[in-house]
Amino acid sequence: MTITATSLPRPDGAPLPPIGFIGGGNMASAILGGLIRQGVPAAAFEVVEPFAEARERLAHDFGIAAQPQGSAALARCEVLVWAVKPQTFAEAAQPVRAHAGSALHLSVAAGIPSDSIARWLASERIVRAMPNTPALVGQGMTGLFARPDVDAADRALVGQLLAPTGELLWVDAESALDAVTAMSGSGPAYVFYFIEAMTEAGVEMGLTPDQAQRLAIGTFTGASALAHSATEPPSVLRERVTSKGGTTYAAITSLEGADVKTQFKTAIRAAQKRAAELGEEFGRG
Repeated sequence: MTITATSLPRPDGAPLPPIGFIGGGNMASAILGGLIRQGVPAAAFEVVEPFAEARERLAHDFGIAAQPQGSAALARCEVLVWAVKPQTFAEAAQPVRAHAGSALHLSVAAGIPSDSIARWLASERIVRAMPNTPALVGQGMTGLFARPDVDAADRALVGQLLAPTGELLWVDAESALDAVTAMSGSGPAYVFYFIEAMTEAGVEMGLTPDQAQRLAIGTFTGASALAHSATEPPSVLRERVTSKGGTTYAAITSLEGADVKTQFKTAIRAAQKRAAELGEEFGRG
């Protein structure tokens, strides 16, 4: 079945070209699901997914008939989204390269430098994206970097594709994506870690597990919403609920006594360092 660009409406009414996905896991599903909910038909997509279970899930959830390997069907796609594991990118690129043509390539593979992607795909039209798991519920934070051959129209198209996943942030230097990875890419795990700790503390203080978890999650949700809408920095918002001699003051004093902020920043730096190492390790293929 041949589908023309004019038959695929974007959310803003402009035409959306056929799109290919190499990898059909969680992040690909977040993008696919968002676009399909906005009216883009399943037939607009070509998906390559080697695992049968994942192909069955795509068929069940979105009505997409994914293929186990790349084929000439990808030639119609003007955009290819690379949603593969970093260690498999080079191998996955080999059978796709012949069918990629002049496609715009959007990589959501963590750590793989665009120089390596350009070499593997013989293309300079590459955008790297670092999304995070809240993209699955449309509340993600994605950092983006574009190589020089990516023009304004390409950037706009990437924005359309990723809009259903949440907020987008373009960076000028590719090295900044390691910091994005350490902060927002790995960041949800930090939040879950603190929710876990708050929940355990609540149970130890006599609350039921359900009560403690609801309080922990609700507090993070509300505080994040307040920080997002406020004009003051988080430090000022914190000070407003930290009356000297009060309960919050006791908690913050305990945290500062344990040097938690320094330890937390050290942990984020460790994630940044590992992101750079992964790029060097998997980008050699």
